[in-house]
Amino acid sequence: MQRRRNSWKMGCRVVAPAEEDDEETASLPETMSYTAEKEKPNTPSSPFRKRPPRWSDLWLRNSNPLKHVVSAMKLHSLSSPKNPKTKTLIPNFSELDRTLLFSDEILLTILAKLPLSHRNTNSLVCKRWLSLQDRLVRSLKLLDWGFLQSGRLTLRFPNLTHVDLLSGSLISTLNSDILLNHKMFSVQIGSHFSPDAQAFQAHLLPPEVIDRGLQELANGCPNLRKVALVGATELGLLSLAEECSTLQDLELHKCNDNVLRGIAACENLQVLKLVGNVNGFYSSTVSDLGLTILAQGCKRLVKLELSGCKGSFDGIKAIGQCCQMLEELSICDHRMENGWLGALSYCENLKTLKFVSCKKIDSSPEPDEYLGICPALERLHLHKCQLRDKKTVKALFILCEAVREIVFQDCWGLENDVFSLASICRRVNFLSLEGCSLLTTNCLESVILSWKEIESLRVVGCKSLKDGEISPALSSLFSMLKELKWRPDTKSLLASSVAGTNIGKRGGRFIKRILDHKLLHFDQSLLHI
Repeated sequence: MQRRRNSWKMGCRVVAPAEEDDEETASLPETMSYTAEKEKPNTPSSPFRKRPPRWSDLWLRNSNPLKHVVSAMKLHSLSSPKNPKTKTLIPNFSELDRTLLFSDEILLTILAKLPLSHRNTNSLVCKRWLSLQDRLVRSLKLLDWGFLQSGRLTLRFPNLTHVDLLSGSLISTLNSDILLNHKMFSVQIGSHFSPDAQAFQAHLLPPEVIDRGLQELANGCPNLRKVALVGATELGLLSLAEECSTLQDLELHKCNDNVLRGIAACENLQVLKLVGNVNGFYSSTVSDLGLTILAQGCKRLVKLELSGCKGSFDGIKAIGQCCQMLEELSICDHRMENGWLGALSYCENLKTLKFVSCKKIDSSPEPDEYLGICPALERLHLHKCQLRDKKTVKALFILCEAVREIVFQDCWGLENDVFSLASICRRVNFLSLEGCSLLTTNCLESVILSWKEIESLRVVGCKSLKDGEISPALSSLFSMLKELKWRPDTKSLLASSVAGTNIGKRGGRFIKRILDHKLLHFDQSLLHI
């Protein structure tokens, strides 16, 4: 390169040495300076033509402006960083979305006033709305225990007040088409399943796993008011009692005396359901010891349900003496010892007494002269119970002498001799009979005519009650009732709609004529199809 530069010096033009070039020329590469030196003056006599400038020449000669542009771009990127959270497909989205002007509290108030059916669609608007919508969720039924144990449940739904953990506490058999349904839960089982407590135990999560989940739930949702769970221990319930001071409603399955120590720490508990034994699923024991611990700890109980629990006179007496606010007591499929029924007289403020699916109520109650009464009792309900023992039923009616409402539903053994004992209760104003197939019209008449305050009567599915056996006295009573539903069988539909309306024969013929006209119109419409 240096040799070719010297030849140009000798033959054509003198070029200043490289050391004497100006600052801009010296900064160019050597090849570019050689190209620049080859340029000839634009004269007519010159044998060389001027070559048009290249893009590379212009680029390199204007390097300083390029540096200014690069520096300006760097300064712009530093001065206005882009937030990835604000990226959107719509330019100036923040100016179009006016809801960004609202605080979370205001937007929560607006979303809370919308119908529940719109909540799922509202949560699809944006991530902010989804987060706010999750804060409005109050009730949840857990299906996967891992969702709770990982912390995602409490992180997403921090304001839960009602949580059902029953289904999430069960382990389903994979790839199984057999679904075992219970009125409280359902689980997929294998073909080797047998209906006993040991077989169902394999489908329950271990107690320590349930306790860890309860600890996570209590720490993340301190405002819980109602919880339903199965298989917990005393430690898990203590965590709920310590962290959730507002807990008022608890449903506990597979309960025993030791677990009741943890429940006793829930001082504000008002509604409690204890399930000790379920035939074919699991078996646990709740005895007088557990009932006494419960009574001494939960003195604010208003509603108590004992299902599959053992006990005796002492346990029920402790509940009646300690739980002075108890207003509703439900006994379901109990395993109580003989003589426990008399302890109900210690529940002085009890207003509702229910028996559900009880094979026996009390095989050996106390003598009638030693039985007390429940002075505040207003409602007595018996559902799917065995009522064949007249001595037991008589003791029950003596205890419930002040009752105002009596309901019999699908009870076995409710014959005339047993039902006639209901005349002991003189203040009854509402009677409901459903599925009582052994009861006759004459017995019903003798009992309800003895009740001077009867106002409402409901009879459904009692096939031994006949319309033709209704006496004038009973018909007159029907006309004075405030509420009457008379459907002992399907043939009594018309009679039930007319009873108590004082419609005579003329009105009856008018209704019959209207019905015949409607049936004729219906038959004609079928012919055109």
